[in-house]
Formats: sequence, structure tokens, C-alpha cells
Amino acid sequence: MLPSDLEKTREIVFHDLPAGQAARARELLDGLDGMQATVKAECGRTLVVQYKVTQYTLQGLEKALEAQGFHLDNSLLQKIRRALIYFCENVQRENLAINAPDAKSQQVFARVYEHHLHGDKDETPEEWREYK
Repeated sequence: MLPSDLEKTREIVFHDLPAGQAARARELLDGLDGMQATVKAECGRTLVVQYKVTQYTLQGLEKALEAQGFHLDNSLLQKIRRALIYFCENVQRENLAINAPDAKSQQVFARVYEHHLHGDKDETPEEWREYK
């Protein structure tokens, strides 16, 4: 995983009412460490945030904003987009937490497998194998 994969640029789209939510949210989020937030000029209700996935997630940011009384756009397209981003960021964070496999546990598994009955063993006695 490249270091650039950890840096995310996401859009948070707010509901039309009440007006000015994106600007207020920018003031709130811009003060956080490692966070950059700007209001998209075209529509005025979209906030563009930049962060590292190791520090923040879109789901966490949106939940925090909703807890502060902000209203997000809940159109079907936005819900699908959010769900996909939440899933991808959660998987990425879980993958970052996975350590290298422990060699000792692999050796134990190999020993258990050798003694486990499976289809690779021939049940014919040794003396019958040589009989012709």
C-alpha cells in the first residue's frame, strides 16, 4: 500500500435547508489536526475534506457532524456513495492493522495437519503393498 493511498479527498453533501451548513461545518472541521476542509464554490452545500484514513474516516466525520445538528443530503445516490466509501475505508483500516503471520502458529498447524486423518494416506498395510 502506497502512502498516497492513505490520503483521502471526500465530499460531504448537506441538505438544502438550513442554508449555510457547509460553511459552518468547514469552520468546525478545519480546526482539527491533519484535516483540511473547503466549501465547493459551485453549489455551496458541498464540503470537500482531505484527511488521512489512519486518523479519520468519512463515517466518523459525518456522524460527528450529525451529532452537532447538521443535516446531510439523504438522496439515494448519496446513500449509496456513502455506503461504498464507509466499506472501503473500514476494510483499508482493518488491513493496516493486520500483522505478519506468526511462523510458530503455522508450524503448529502443519503438525496438526500431519496427524489429522485426510484422504492423502493409503490404508493398505506395508506388507501388502510389496506383494505381487
